[in-house]
Amino acid sequence: MNAQATTARVHPLPKQLNPMLRSFLIYLSQAAWAKRLIMSLGAARRMARRFVAGDSLSDALHAVRKLNAEGMFATLDLLGEHTADAADANASTAKIIHAIQQIAESEVRSGVSIKLTQLGLKLDLALVEGNLRQIVQAAKEHQIFVRIDMEDSPWVDTTLGLYRTLRAEGLDNVGVVIQSYLYRSEADVLALIAEDARIRVVKGAYMEPAERAFPEKADVDAAYDRLADLLLHAGHHLPAASGAGGPWPPMLAVASQDPKRIEFAKKHAAELGIPKEQVEFQMLYGIRRDLQVALAREGYPVRIYVPYGREWYPYFMRRLAERPANLWFFLSNLVRR
Repeated sequence: MNAQATTARVHPLPKQLNPMLRSFLIYLSQAAWAKRLIMSLGAARRMARRFVAGDSLSDALHAVRKLNAEGMFATLDLLGEHTADAADANASTAKIIHAIQQIAESEVRSGVSIKLTQLGLKLDLALVEGNLRQIVQAAKEHQIFVRIDMEDSPWVDTTLGLYRTLRAEGLDNVGVVIQSYLYRSEADVLALIAEDARIRVVKGAYMEPAERAFPEKADVDAAYDRLADLLLHAGHHLPAASGAGGPWPPMLAVASQDPKRIEFAKKHAAELGIPKEQVEFQMLYGIRRDLQVALAREGYPVRIYVPYGREWYPYFMRRLAERPANLWFFLSNLVRR
């Protein structure tokens, strides 16, 4: 911590990465050759543990227990995406269902988050739909909440379609993610509000073309606040629900480490007279622990996204692409070693 702070003083960094560098890092997150190289580096594995709870489910449950003890909830995420064959997709499905069972048995307060490309989205629509249904049905037995993560823009329509299919079948323990950097997101949120969806709002962590997404950070931030405002005006009527994994998220989950986005949501919720428990703040494991603890102490529900598993590489690279300090810390440790 001290070394990181000292480095930041000696080498002032911009608040966000140069777009070309960010684009390159996101390209690396999907490049097989880069994955082989970087995963072979001990320094990369050590730094990944800053963002990842561990290789095993037991590691993740240990992290969740510590968060619960501090008054925070969690959502477990078995790392992995872009599964190459049906056998791997089915194996991931079985592991996620096992995690759901362990959440119920261990009585931790956690839901699960899933990526549809891990369940076979790029392979076959029937395959991913069947796997998703198995997971949500297994979670429904324990009233555990499942969040479908949103991946890059070619999968948005299919992801929302699968979500709506399950809701039409009466599976209400499932929610979605909307990315503020996509132009389409305001229309998507308005439609989802009418469906009483539970929505996590994020900025977006993939590289998108300018015809689909806001290229400037200021525009992404403004779009984020607009989406939060829409949900704050609509979300107070959504009924509370709870189960083995603790309370389900309300209609609005503010998923950001950005203090300005958090303050916007807090201020507008107060102006509308919305109780604190109806606005959940969601943050990433290992990032801004001070802010996580402060929000929980203020009485807001705080949920931490807890990734685990051996397929940490793409997630790790996206974390490097998000903040210059993360990248500099990794590179400086790599050079020293």
